[in-house]
Amino acid sequence: MTVNPISTNRIQSAIAQASSRTGIDFDYLLGQAKLESGLNASAKAGTSSASGLYQFIDSSWLSIVKKHGSDAGLGWAANAIQPGANGKLTVADGATRSAILALRNDPQVASLMAAEHAADNKTALESTLGRAATGTDLYMAHFLGLGGATKFLSAMQANPATNAASLFPGAAAANSGIFYSANGGARSLSDIYQHFGDKLGSGAGNMLAGATGAGASPSATALMAQALSMGTSTVVTGNGESASDAIAWAQSTMGHLGGNAGNTGRAAASLFRPTPDTARLAYMMLAQMGG
Repeated sequence: MTVNPISTNRIQSAIAQASSRTGIDFDYLLGQAKLESGLNASAKAGTSSASGLYQFIDSSWLSIVKKHGSDAGLGWAANAIQPGANGKLTVADGATRSAILALRNDPQVASLMAAEHAADNKTALESTLGRAATGTDLYMAHFLGLGGATKFLSAMQANPATNAASLFPGAAAANSGIFYSANGGARSLSDIYQHFGDKLGSGAGNMLAGATGAGASPSATALMAQALSMGTSTVVTGNGESASDAIAWAQSTMGHLGGNAGNTGRAAASLFRPTPDTARLAYMMLAQMGG
């Protein structure tokens, strides 16, 4: 088993920064990374070219870096990626291609590209579906591609009980554990949607918990992840605990106060109630803003 040499604190900080920059919900991006790699920035798939925190295959990664790399300070990479004779993106120099693909294992680059990709999918899905996209919608776009997700979500809206494998035989053949239950029964569209929603947890809801546009303020949990990840041993939270334990406590408490991603406003308001937990949360947030 590959041991992840990159700390969870650094990964959460990278995700928080990507959330702040793009407006994609921190909880969604964190949930997606947990689903894809278990927060292992060095993860590699055994059955495809997928690699890194968000398990992008080679072709998808080249496409995303070509589109968004220059804005992220990766102009050298974006410029090196060009359409080949067959129309597919390629990199002429083998060493440069390897360097670009290796960026998938850099949590900061991977998180930002994943967030940019999610933002692209969010805009497209909302335009097609005529409603706000949820985190589960975005994950469906990651899982099936934008065209597949649009087909899936439109079909589910018309008939949630539709046999999913009948609409996506190729995806079902490659992901039998998703499309079929343990006893071999075919799962419906709504079954699969709920399955991913459960896996994403608080990141499955509407994209209202985080920022709503590039450069907007990150969520309270994202702020704390950024603040606490700066320390490697202990943080000044009053308990002398590790940074990772402090982040876990903060996320759990925010979830308890807010209930779900759609209730972040209530969670934020609760910070001002005079209880020991809310006072501690407020202190941690103020420490971030003052740092």
